[in-house]
Amino acid sequence: MILKTEGIVLKRFDYRETSQIAIFFTRDYGKVSGILKGIRRSSKKFGSSIDSFSLNDIVYYKYCRSELHLISQCDLKEYYLSIRQDYKRNLAANYMLELVSSIMPTEQKNEEIFQLMLDYLNSLGKISDIDKLVHIFQVKILSLSGFRPHIDSCVRCQKKVVGRARFSLREGGLLCQNCPSSETNFSIISKGTVASVLYIEQNDWIKSLRLGLTSKVKQELKYILNNFLVYHLEKKINSSRYLK
Repeated sequence: MILKTEGIVLKRFDYRETSQIAIFFTRDYGKVSGILKGIRRSSKKFGSSIDSFSLNDIVYYKYCRSELHLISQCDLKEYYLSIRQDYKRNLAANYMLELVSSIMPTEQKNEEIFQLMLDYLNSLGKISDIDKLVHIFQVKILSLSGFRPHIDSCVRCQKKVVGRARFSLREGGLLCQNCPSSETNFSIISKGTVASVLYIEQNDWIKSLRLGLTSKVKQELKYILNNFLVYHLEKKINSSRYLK
């Protein structure tokens, strides 16, 4: 079966002497792995060098009995040069790739995630507040992928939490003062941080960019979101340690 779609390169690595294997997150088919035969021997064979986070038009032969397909055509659409020329922006782009690779299953379509990646990359090349972009991306990918923390109410009793609250990594959400827990390593999350997360979840990318985040809210978001991801993915996102 021959399929055509847009894909963002998540990662690539050499395969044998002349080829490479690339993993794309595609608009129509989700996370797809494919081999580009001969790309290392002849740079003109494909219209792209399949660099990380580049956007490409790809055509591939889908094998029914394998998750590794044959890429017959790969043409570059967007290279995001301004991101590559800036150290921190480059790290932020690679953080996105690592997070998508860790969260998203193989060959499961999620066009909302694909569009989120495009929105993030387009903003990353223009907007100066990189930390804000990372937090918005974190909140949205957790929401769209079904991993979101429970912050609408207390995760135990479901009652609305008023004022500052405890955030439980183990239980994946807020705990009110009336619900006891044997957990001791709580994070305290302010009302403003809860409101910011809910606003980002409920609004589109453009409206989310207009949201002002105080330094206190950013500090709480960085601690809570990064630790929540590590706890529930059961692995560290390597590139996150550079985003300080």
